[in-house]
Amino acid sequence: MANDRPIVIYPPGEDGGRRVRDGPRFLGMAYGLLDVVEFLRLEGLESVDHDWLRRSARIEWRGGGPDVWRGHG
Repeated sequence: MANDRPIVIYPPGEDGGRRVRDGPRFLGMAYGLLDVVEFLRLEGLESVDHDWLRRSARIEWRGGGPDVWRGHG
């Protein structure tokens, strides 16, 4: 996992899931912070936790921050 590119967490879909990407690489569908933590640990970022996700400049939250997991409609 490159250290300079953002990890993008997209807006929630109708089911509340959010796509997680590291550049062009799709890491998975997250349904909460624990899913994002696990995807990033599998990619080699072993020190990731909920607090890191909330404060890291590498995370680009789209369509709401770390507490938004439900669809809007």
